[in-house]
Amino acid sequence: MVQTFVNKHSKGMTKYLIIILMILGFQSCVGAQKDSELFTIYLVRHSEKDLTSNNPSDPPLSQCGEQRSENLSNFLRDVNLDVIYSSNYIRTQNTALPTAQSKGLEVAEYNPQELEDFSQLLIANKQDALVVGHSNTTGVLAGLLVGEEIGAFDLDIYDRVYQVLIYKNSGRLQLLHTSFDCRD
Repeated sequence: MVQTFVNKHSKGMTKYLIIILMILGFQSCVGAQKDSELFTIYLVRHSEKDLTSNNPSDPPLSQCGEQRSENLSNFLRDVNLDVIYSSNYIRTQNTALPTAQSKGLEVAEYNPQELEDFSQLLIANKQDALVVGHSNTTGVLAGLLVGEEIGAFDLDIYDRVYQVLIYKNSGRLQLLHTSFDCRD
């Protein structure tokens, strides 16, 4: 009777230990992935601004710009993001907002006049990030992240998404395009 009790509980204990070992093994794999030197930074220009605004130095988004910002959120729906950055303008903040809301994140501000320092911060933080900027800063920042000289782009371009994959402080750039058509 004692032997039956021990055997019965030994089998249960063995199953319990196997389950614990499986959980610990899974956690160590997840931990190893999280400590990885691989992360991705997405850079976009703000969406279309309202050129009829009473505030020409800091106009809001146009209706088309609001639609594009929602489309960007859908484009990034399955993308992991740890942080979202925007310059201190209404149009960049409102471009970032739909994605931030869908991810449950706040929008952090950065200074577009200090791109070199900001690029170093992005690399040091090792976070998957979205950065919303301007036609004269987005390409430049992407270039700084990968060690290439990339300049400003034309004011009527809104569909570019710079995807910068960084592994062990070395970046690789992919230029993506969204397939958004504004419906006024």
